Amino acid sequence: MKKFDTNVQWIKYNVLKEVASLAWDNKLFDSLLDIPTRINPTKKPINRCCIYKERVIIQERVKIAIGGNKQNRNVIEVIDIACDECPVSGMEVTSACRGCLAKHCQTVCPKGAISFDANSRAVIDQEKCIECGLCTKVCPYGAIRQNKRPCESACQVGAIHMSKDKTAEIDNEKCIACGACVYQCPFGAIMDKSYILDVIDLIQRSQNNSKYKVYAAVAPSISSQFSYVKLGQVISGLKELGFHSVVEVALGADMVADLETKELVEKGFLTSSCCPAFVDFIHKFHRDMLEHVSHNLSPMAMIGKTIKEMDPSAKVIFIGPCTAKKMEFQKETVSPYIDSVLTFEELQALFDSKPFELSSLEETPLDNASYYGRIFARSGGLTDAIKEAIVENHIDDFTFKPAICSGIAEIKMAILKYKKGIDIGNFIEGMACVNGCINGAGCLTHGPKNKIEVDKYGMQAHEKTIKEAISTMP
Repeated sequence: MKKFDTNVQWIKYNVLKEVASLAWDNKLFDSLLDIPTRINPTKKPINRCCIYKERVIIQERVKIAIGGNKQNRNVIEVIDIACDECPVSGMEVTSACRGCLAKHCQTVCPKGAISFDANSRAVIDQEKCIECGLCTKVCPYGAIRQNKRPCESACQVGAIHMSKDKTAEIDNEKCIACGACVYQCPFGAIMDKSYILDVIDLIQRSQNNSKYKVYAAVAPSISSQFSYVKLGQVISGLKELGFHSVVEVALGADMVADLETKELVEKGFLTSSCCPAFVDFIHKFHRDMLEHVSHNLSPMAMIGKTIKEMDPSAKVIFIGPCTAKKMEFQKETVSPYIDSVLTFEELQALFDSKPFELSSLEETPLDNASYYGRIFARSGGLTDAIKEAIVENHIDDFTFKPAICSGIAEIKMAILKYKKGIDIGNFIEGMACVNGCINGAGCLTHGPKNKIEVDKYGMQAHEKTIKEAISTMP
């Protein structure tokens, strides 16, 4: 039974599961030091130099699993002791160097960083090298390569650099909490803080206090996850955990599509507000574009607001694929509507910390949203929803010209073209994760099949139009 893509996810999950199991029994803080042994009871390291280092790393994972460094406002944190297996970034001369006469590499180097040893083999002075890459392009043997750590390669906003100790360091002024580095780090040295303890506490208090109920607001990408059981069993599992009710965030997406369409027509040019990492990217790198960002809440905040208007005592937990949502829910504009955030990885850990099997549960239907709200989970889904909303609102005198941006690289290109006066249309759909939320850092699995599952889930919606979905709300 495959639950995750990588072993790193399994390690992270095992820590979360142990933390959750102990928390349900109110034994966590009496047993914190025992967790490494519970996870690996042998005296053999799984993939580290020694069992002692491995257990220290597990303890660091536990710290992040119970909330991380309170002094660090970012939800993405580096485990320094686990960040020592990658080669130091920089240009490297390989054994393919033939010591040729042309020496093109030396000629093109703008900093004079390349010299030659006694065998005429190229040598790079790392103190002078600026990693421009010109030498790699001109070498006829491809003998010079650029080593770049996976986290640095994954980060499209340049928020990761190497510290003086040669471990990864995150610049919070640049980081947009997209989680790309979390998923791409081969050693799991970068993790997102977990609020799993807060969620368990809310559920337990609700069970002992009838004054409020805890609602699970599930992202539409849930349809592409937990593939080993049926979606209806996942919904039943949430209720088994203690959630009073489960609501589709896709219904919030329907509301946003309707409102955002009207805002677009009114303003003439707009960028979406659904992806918090994209919005944060605009805030940090293109503040002159802020006036164009939709003023509407994200689907997460919109559904939370709707739930709390119906039930003022409600506590709303967003469950989805996104690490950036952990930053978004703490904003002043969102915190009144969302009480905490879990990723799908954390939800799997919660399920397995309880003595029930999802596969043995009866199915509970989930049918709040339309096809268009559900396909928000993948790139182009918001655009399709706005096309539909234009039709449903009988807007005949407006030509919709969207620029669908899948990932930060495409977003950068669209913004660059816009600023240079190149026509890109009148709407930028920005999603920080390539292919959309279906590939979020907090997903259990990633890949092309996720889009197929989301579209299939959308087609199963009872409400076929956006207006129909919205009209079902009290």
